[in-house]
Amino acid sequence: MSKSCEWGYTEQNGPSTWPSKFPQAAGSRQSPVDVKTEIATSDETLKMKPLTWRYKPTICKQIVNPGYGWRVDVQGDDQTASELAGGPLGNKYRLEQFHCHWGRDSTTGSEHTVDGKSYSGELHLVHWNCEKYKTFGEAAQHSDGLAVLGVFLEVSDKSHSEIEKIVSLIKRIVYRGQSATVEEDIDPSKLLPSTDLHYWTYLGSLTTPPCTESVTWIIFKEPIRVSEDQLAIFRSLRSYSQQEACPLDEHNGHVLHNYRPPLPLGNRELRECGSM
Repeated sequence: MSKSCEWGYTEQNGPSTWPSKFPQAAGSRQSPVDVKTEIATSDETLKMKPLTWRYKPTICKQIVNPGYGWRVDVQGDDQTASELAGGPLGNKYRLEQFHCHWGRDSTTGSEHTVDGKSYSGELHLVHWNCEKYKTFGEAAQHSDGLAVLGVFLEVSDKSHSEIEKIVSLIKRIVYRGQSATVEEDIDPSKLLPSTDLHYWTYLGSLTTPPCTESVTWIIFKEPIRVSEDQLAIFRSLRSYSQQEACPLDEHNGHVLHNYRPPLPLGNRELRECGSM
């Protein structure tokens, strides 16, 4: 089995097959979940400790195609380059990377759903606990090691200006394993909602293998808006390298969708900060 087929989103290597290769994917603290608003607990303590973030626009260094989408890696050695704190977090967290999930068409694509509703996509800004742990890899092995900001994408007639900077780089990373330098600053803060900072939070996992159960999820209620054309460019990515033959799967080697379906919340608490 080639590296590009180790795991993915086809019938042969999709989410239903992950637990056989990555045991944590069968755990009780898995993500994503369906956010059932009627069971969300309004937590006033979240308002008393507001969620804050700071990102230097120069932080984004490289965009890569790992075979299942695009990912922007950020500069990790500058301790002042980024900071996420407050809300449900007991420590300061540093941005490691951000990436996106999308669907075959704009009716699906988000990993988390809200009362069963899917959005057209979902951005994930992945942070690690830099106060307790020395590296991202170390943090990922602990229950409080990671914090991910989830941002829903909603289709609009207008393009999103910051997303467009990413779109312009896609043609340089069409095939798995390709990477490109980010030459124009991408400001992560402009990928977050600008007006409504209400959110849901719960304890979960990474949504891609190895599905480590180390994530405090913070899912913004307000989506950001992107164009259909921007999502179409995302779907032009390939799951195989330029040296490999196009795999004979139902996607013809394209990354047409890359989202994991919702999993049971179980007995985990779902909290919210602010009403809809």
